[in-house]
Amino acid sequence: MAGIIRSSFSFIVGTVCGVYVAQNYNVPNMKKLADTGMAMFRHLEQTYRKPKKPGDDQ
Repeated sequence: MAGIIRSSFSFIVGTVCGVYVAQNYNVPNMKKLADTGMAMFRHLEQTYRKPKKPGDDQ
């Protein structure tokens, strides 16, 4: 029993600290931030992509 508590101590402490920080500070929404980054990447890719050649259907 003591081995389980000892091995998961850092996980439990990290979870408790994460909950405290999320409740008391203005933490950005990471999913929204990642979605915005992907949208910017897609826009850049479409803007600077080389044009397809006429015989390039594959």
